[in-house]
Amino acid sequence: MTTDPQSAPAQTPTETPSGQPAPETTPQVPPQPPAPSPAPGQPSHPLPQHRIKRTRTGGIWVAVGFFAVILLLLLIFILQNGQKVDISYMGAHGHLPLGVALLLAAVCGVLLVVLAGTARISQLRTTARRHRRADAKRVKATANEPTGPVS
Repeated sequence: MTTDPQSAPAQTPTETPSGQPAPETTPQVPPQPPAPSPAPGQPSHPLPQHRIKRTRTGGIWVAVGFFAVILLLLLIFILQNGQKVDISYMGAHGHLPLGVALLLAAVCGVLLVVLAGTARISQLRTTARRHRRADAKRVKATANEPTGPVS
């Protein structure tokens, strides 16, 4: 018997040198159950996923829910800030709850932004109208010119 590992006789992986079967060292994978067969009359491939398009009504529903939450938060704000404050504006004097006064100031700020936005939108529409008229005149002028040779 030699001590050289390369000259040792080749052993089969299923037997040990004593002739007994070797324990398996590879992990066992449980068999996968077969895929369910389709019912008779149904296609064998899966159906495509249906995608529902977004609609205006769905968008309005989401917007209403969003604004309902915002209004609820505003109501909580107003109720928690109920102490009276003195308000003076251009000679007018009054007493309002603090929450209402702050909300009124915010609404006035939004109205100023809307006013500036309206002015800009009307300015852009006027410019677009001028460009459309100029383009229409150019098209009309090119349509009136003779295109072929005069004989």
